[in-house]
Amino acid sequence: MSSRLRPQADQAFSRAAGAPLVPGNQVTLLRDARENYPAWLDAIARAEKWIHFELYLIHSDRAGRMFAEALAERARAGVRVRLLTDWLGSIGKTSFSYWRQLRAAGIDARTFNRLSLSSPFSWMSRDHRKALCVDGRVAFVTGLCVGEQWLGDPEKGIEPWRDTGVSIAGPAVADVEAAFAHVWSHAGAALPDEEQLGPEQIPDAGDTALRVIASMPAGGGMFRLDQLVTALARRTLWVTDAYFVGVNAYVEALCSAARDGVDVRLLVPGSGSDIAMIQRLTRAGYRSLLDGGVRVFEWNGPMIHAKTAVADGKWARVGSTNLNVQSWLGNWELDVAIEDERFGREMEAMYEKDLENASEIVLSRRRVLPASPRARTSTPYVRAQRRHRGRAARAAAGALRIGHTFSAVLTARRTVARAEAITLFYGAALALALAVVAFIWPTALAAPIGVIVAWLGLAWSVRAVKLLWKRPEDGLAAPDGQAVPAESERKASEA
Repeated sequence: MSSRLRPQADQAFSRAAGAPLVPGNQVTLLRDARENYPAWLDAIARAEKWIHFELYLIHSDRAGRMFAEALAERARAGVRVRLLTDWLGSIGKTSFSYWRQLRAAGIDARTFNRLSLSSPFSWMSRDHRKALCVDGRVAFVTGLCVGEQWLGDPEKGIEPWRDTGVSIAGPAVADVEAAFAHVWSHAGAALPDEEQLGPEQIPDAGDTALRVIASMPAGGGMFRLDQLVTALARRTLWVTDAYFVGVNAYVEALCSAARDGVDVRLLVPGSGSDIAMIQRLTRAGYRSLLDGGVRVFEWNGPMIHAKTAVADGKWARVGSTNLNVQSWLGNWELDVAIEDERFGREMEAMYEKDLENASEIVLSRRRVLPASPRARTSTPYVRAQRRHRGRAARAAAGALRIGHTFSAVLTARRTVARAEAITLFYGAALALALAVVAFIWPTALAAPIGVIVAWLGLAWSVRAVKLLWKRPEDGLAAPDGQAVPAESERKASEA
């Protein structure tokens, strides 16, 4: 990119992500649990003031116990330890005795967006972030949670999950701390002022510039940035994602870049995916990508859980955001976008290493060969055929195809191909069947709808009563958890 266009590009990135570029940082790339976990534990052991740990989930297994002991030791030493996990993510993963152990040690442990009568669907917006901040001195932004899956078991021949994170030292740590403070205030009392630092309070630690992108539901910051990077890539765009279900706009952006001569690659889980339904949805979108010139690879290991991208060897992102609508627009996510050639080269080298353990997908159906990471043109690599496919996964993939076809028919945004006629017949049969049920057994449809509507009515009534009982001087509740001053206070401040 020419120096003449650089200021405009920086401005575009800042506006798209909703995050400024912060210079003066030291960033270290951390691969898998073998590099991330020791770095986390070392930072925890060195903590003197506070530890802010935010994870989508933490298992109460040997990995979870390892971190519980480390956090408890610091809490007993007088360090303020705060742990935030997601309510939905923790279900079935973390035992009640684990939480009791943490709280007994003096750890302030909270769960985010519990199921609530007054907000029956709030749990659908999940805190999917993974971050650790210590003393305002160091921060980690990552795709890893805490669990045995990331460790593997060499004695049993179980390989660890593949994942990626980074450690950050420098002024950008303040932005990671601020992101934690924001979500923490949604789960209870806010952090004390002395634990909320500004970038000017943290000295430079290196020469790397980065953005901390703290996405919130309906914000779309990471989605806009992913689109912008896809548009600006000139040579390469290599993406890894654990749960790829690309929306049409992003898939078209990838294909447009590929048709323009950009080497676009997508690495996703293979048969080792931990969610078979998502894997089927991912595969349902392969044809559009391949027809558009995007090269698709499936990981041959147990699971690749990383969410990363590197463009032109100069721009990279690492974090928690997956390339699907729920992650882009429904969750609280945290990523870092790093603009540094040294770091970009490290990311490219890591990607090429990963492709040595992947198989490329092509439209022809011949045999499977190992992927050549440096190959620049399409080659006859195909994935192995999977014999065992879950019914739920097949149904979900079929529903996705039906949705795409009917969307095209209803909106006329694209031409419907002859091959989609069978899909239309299936969708029509389903619609007619529901119509028959509605006419013959209306209660079968009315009862579930009645329950949902009654729940919503009760929830809104509870919320209305709470608002009516709120004293005027308390102000209203702002969307971000901060108090909005009462009308008299606003007028006084304006005067």
